[in-house]
Amino acid sequence: MLIRDAVPADLPEILTVHNAAIADTTAIWDEEQVGLADRQGWFDQRTGAGLPILTAEIDGRVAGYASYGPFRPKSGYRHTVENSVYVADGFHRRGVATALMAELIERARRGDVHAIVAGIESSNTTSIALHAKFGFTVVGVMPQVGVKFGRWLDLTWMQLLLAP
Repeated sequence: MLIRDAVPADLPEILTVHNAAIADTTAIWDEEQVGLADRQGWFDQRTGAGLPILTAEIDGRVAGYASYGPFRPKSGYRHTVENSVYVADGFHRRGVATALMAELIERARRGDVHAIVAGIESSNTTSIALHAKFGFTVVGVMPQVGVKFGRWLDLTWMQLLLAP
């Protein structure tokens, strides 16, 4: 497995992973799949701001991707980011998410980041366990703040404080 910075040529595979998460999971609370222009805009915004987008490559394929972006738009939150990690179908339980998360945290440590937060659908115990493995702690749960697949979703907030 190779963890590397994403390049524009990765976007079709990143789009496939993203749209699968929309269609099949509560990891992304959007209900409509997006097109390549959406992911291109996301890519340009993140990379233009100097924010990482990582891919895990296995056998020449994008096995997953991870990134972090601004937590909230107010300037006082500038040292806090919100992370995302997604694994492609067929690559689960192979250490992809762990490898991506480790590199993402390392990038944050080298950057101007003090806190990483994660908003996770509360029944996603796999993601909660992944974050806990890296030292994230649950800082709050917001019941029934979203809806998807005809049911209310709870949001678990986790946070990792990085050394100053």
